[in-house]
Amino acid sequence: MSSKSNIIVGLDIGTSYVSIVVGEALENSDIRVLGIGRSPSLGLRKGVVINIESTVESISKAIAEAESSSGIELSSVYASIGGGHIKSFNSHGIVGIRGKEVTEADIDRVIEAAKAIAIPNDREILHVLPQQFVIDGQDGIKEPLGMSGVRLEARVHVVTGSVSSAQNIVKCANRCGLTVKDIVLSSLASAETVLSQEEKELGVCLIDIGGGTTDLLVFCKGAVRHTAVLSIGGSHITGDIASGLRTPVSAAEAIKVQHGSALANEVQSDEIVEVPSTGGRPARVLSRQVLCEIIQPRMEEILTLAQKELIRSECDELLTSGIVLSGGGAALKGISDIAQRVFNLPIRLGVPMGMSGAQIIRSPEFATALGLLRFGAKSKQYTRYHAQNQSPIKKLIKRVNEWFSDSD
Repeated sequence: MSSKSNIIVGLDIGTSYVSIVVGEALENSDIRVLGIGRSPSLGLRKGVVINIESTVESISKAIAEAESSSGIELSSVYASIGGGHIKSFNSHGIVGIRGKEVTEADIDRVIEAAKAIAIPNDREILHVLPQQFVIDGQDGIKEPLGMSGVRLEARVHVVTGSVSSAQNIVKCANRCGLTVKDIVLSSLASAETVLSQEEKELGVCLIDIGGGTTDLLVFCKGAVRHTAVLSIGGSHITGDIASGLRTPVSAAEAIKVQHGSALANEVQSDEIVEVPSTGGRPARVLSRQVLCEIIQPRMEEILTLAQKELIRSECDELLTSGIVLSGGGAALKGISDIAQRVFNLPIRLGVPMGMSGAQIIRSPEFATALGLLRFGAKSKQYTRYHAQNQSPIKKLIKRVNEWFSDSD
């Protein structure tokens, strides 16, 4: 087992694939990728674990591959969480400043006040993300520590998730011999590696198109303004192909990746695709244009739903830097052109940045796993805002980790 304290491991348990990335935090804030592992995800639906045994099997295969490629025995990870159970809201807290100068204790108290909102017993707070602080009416303050005043306010974005969903992720990791250090919202992890600080300041929306869900994350003035999860993703496109071409789902996924495009009218009419049949029937040859005519309407639907969510949240006017597309669905040809038509905003593909090493990955499919490495490297910055009392999700992770440790 490596003795290096700067080794970080990201575990992205997605609907389509389980991805593990092993990295080393460098002094210049970059991350050196040491190894990767990937396995088809068998036990999830729309980002939520529905079969623990199958999920454990998928994670185990990804671990073996990651350990082989990195030469490091894995022991602890930062794990992603997503799915339709994720809910978020903006909140506001006010406290009096003791001693007339803001201390760490004052910041803890105002964060606690901001997140002191009743939520159902089956839900837990995953993240409390400060947007800005206000001292005696002066807003726009990012770091209030040491400033003078009598009243401190905090405006925050609170992300909550299902207790059982978080617990199942920890259980699956534990059964594979891994300790979970923290659970991180998938889109927040992706943002760590595909968005620049300039985009976060000016206003940008990250749209992460996964297998079972599509995640939205809006930044403005350097802070998270809105998060949402849509229960539709790339697997719905695969399902449409399987139904429309009467081919197995596994073959439909391969056809989508190899020959798919979100723009049917840019495909030559004489291009053909070999389509496997079901029930032992011989394969058929079809026009690639037919394939793309199946893909385009569903991709337009996904992006249109994302646009409606932005309008509903009143964040559509904040996006000076436009839209950044990430996730496995963003690798589909022609998606940037379709997104440009839907949003009428600047569009770019979210490619992981600030990474080095022989195992470097430039694909948006690995954005979440790579982002978990950067989140781990910056974990102290985020942990601070769990405030003085350990967050419920941290207690849950600790409790499940200890239970499995004691049972070994």
